[in-house]
Amino acid sequence: MKNDTFGIAAIQAFPVFMDREATIDKACKLILEAAENDAKIALLPEAFVPGFPDWIWNVSAGEMTLHQQLYAKLLDQAVTVPSSATERLCAAAQEGGIYVIIGINERNSEASGGSLYNTRLYIDPQGNIMGKHQKLVPTAPERMIWAYGDPGGVKVFNTPLCKIGGLTCWENYMPLVRYSLYEQGIELYLAPTYDESEVWKASMQHIAREGRTYVIGCCMVSKKEDIVAHCPELAPYYEASDVWINTGNSLIVDPNGEIIAGP
Repeated sequence: MKNDTFGIAAIQAFPVFMDREATIDKACKLILEAAENDAKIALLPEAFVPGFPDWIWNVSAGEMTLHQQLYAKLLDQAVTVPSSATERLCAAAQEGGIYVIIGINERNSEASGGSLYNTRLYIDPQGNIMGKHQKLVPTAPERMIWAYGDPGGVKVFNTPLCKIGGLTCWENYMPLVRYSLYEQGIELYLAPTYDESEVWKASMQHIAREGRTYVIGCCMVSKKEDIVAHCPELAPYYEASDVWINTGNSLIVDPNGEIIAGP
């Protein structure tokens, strides 16, 4: 580490589901709040803009018409890189003087414009996009939504604070990809996710100890009503769900595997 200490914000929040512009508004407010509380790095959850497509766990894969309708909504609200949406995030990072790492549903605007990636953006305190990482292998039914990512995005960024990088959700269970980050000298390992389980917490501790790195596990927190209020067609599929869909369980772990914040 190049500095002795600096603040990190693991922002455990839920977007305005399936609404890109409102979610960008919320993200910018959260980024500035983190900066006002002296954080130098702000990490937001996986697929934060405009939300994780949670319905894939509830709607049968055979219900093609509904899946197509929901995919069309998500595609419409997805983020093109670069665009006015990313410019607003960059402006917030610059205003706050803070590094921002945020998960988005990215439209493949360089090609057909019809595919999506589970992407995280890295933005520096000057408001520049440093790079992006696309989740390499979507997990199970996520493959109905997201395309396979570009392995060229598995990078560690050398910043004045420390060397930062990481993987998204269950691609953290790909040991050779983890090793590529260790080989690049990663010091702060960022692991945004949708997994709130105790096993995930243990995985964060294991990766920290294995890689001798600080690890930030950052997850959404959401209620059933947060989803069905914006997609009422999903209400019948969530009747058996608890009030809470995801309780977060975000945490920060030191290189010895000890939890120092959260969950």
